[in-house]
Amino acid sequence: MRVITRTVWILSLVSLFADIASEMLYPVIPVYLKEIGFSALLIGILEGVVSFTAGISKGYFGKMSDQKGLRLPFVKTGYLLSAISKPLMAVFVWPVWIFFVRSIDRLGKGIRTAARDALLSQQATKETKARVFGFHRGMDTVGAASGPVIALLFLYFYPGSYTTLFYFAFIPGIISVTLIFLLKEKKQPTSTLGRGNFFSFFGYWKVAPKEFKRTVPPLLLFALFNSSDVFLLLITKETIGDTTMRIGQAELNSDTITIAAYIFYNLVYALAAYPAGILADKFGNKKVIVFGLFLFTLVYAGFAAIPSTPLIFILFAIYGIYAAATEGVVKAWITNMAHDQNTATAIGFYTSTESVCTLFASIIAGAIWTGFGSSYTFIITSIVSLFVCLYFLLNIKGKNQQLR
Repeated sequence: MRVITRTVWILSLVSLFADIASEMLYPVIPVYLKEIGFSALLIGILEGVVSFTAGISKGYFGKMSDQKGLRLPFVKTGYLLSAISKPLMAVFVWPVWIFFVRSIDRLGKGIRTAARDALLSQQATKETKARVFGFHRGMDTVGAASGPVIALLFLYFYPGSYTTLFYFAFIPGIISVTLIFLLKEKKQPTSTLGRGNFFSFFGYWKVAPKEFKRTVPPLLLFALFNSSDVFLLLITKETIGDTTMRIGQAELNSDTITIAAYIFYNLVYALAAYPAGILADKFGNKKVIVFGLFLFTLVYAGFAAIPSTPLIFILFAIYGIYAAATEGVVKAWITNMAHDQNTATAIGFYTSTESVCTLFASIIAGAIWTGFGSSYTFIITSIVSLFVCLYFLLNIKGKNQQLR
């Protein structure tokens, strides 16, 4: 039996092109917004609002996908909204318009995420699911690493052409949407939860398996302290300071080193995602997740110690392995526990609550950084991560099972 089916390949390519489009603009959007008159406060409010929109909507649309027993309509709509939002950013510069367009982009992510992951889950057995999600995450991350590189090259040849870049980003975005039309699906068993309001997906907690209820709370505790990767970039730049690094004839400044370290992390993540899935299928999802969380603990403790430039690249490499060992594997674990008729609801429940925790995590990290310094931000997060590791280790030892 083929593990990576035609559907998995297509969905992975869809994510790859969609991420190229999004990540082309990720380093540009803050600069563009400042150029059209947005203050730092307004940018922060904007990104907070749109991130919350994407996060909380994942549960609602996941439950709706289960109610209808269909995935592709949500996948198509979600990717289409994200694709058309890219050129719309350049049409007007009014703050209300920018809020509207950015919300469309993130709402697209909210609509598609749970349905897409449920569709991936349908393509695998419990014994192969981590590999399927690992392969998808790897391809997705190739897009995440390629996007900033394309943007940097474009702006190198056409400095300041931000508006043109927004239009250019529409090309990979619409390719991703077009690829979805190559897929077909059969209607699946419908949700057991029935209809409800926007927040009715929280009702999944009542019918969730015991293992779900034991494992999700510590994962959400971890998410509550796992702040945005922006803080890793900030500590990198703070640590490097005015240091330069020479590679051949090129001399890299702190900004270039920081971007290079982040791209390096994405490349390691992309390469490690599928092998991590293979290990999770063989030894159990939770064991690989615990290993990933332990690596996270080491990385954050390392950054708290103010590392040297070479050590920063080593820490980002380890961070890439952590991401490979957790993000796709967690989804494999959740879908393995969920009943077929509630798969998207289970994913939506987890990703929605995780997104809300992540939003607060960045606020907490910023407050600790401001009040006590950057080292405390990372050491506290490292301690919380270690606590979650110990919880799962005791759980695994106590149950004396593989805990797939």
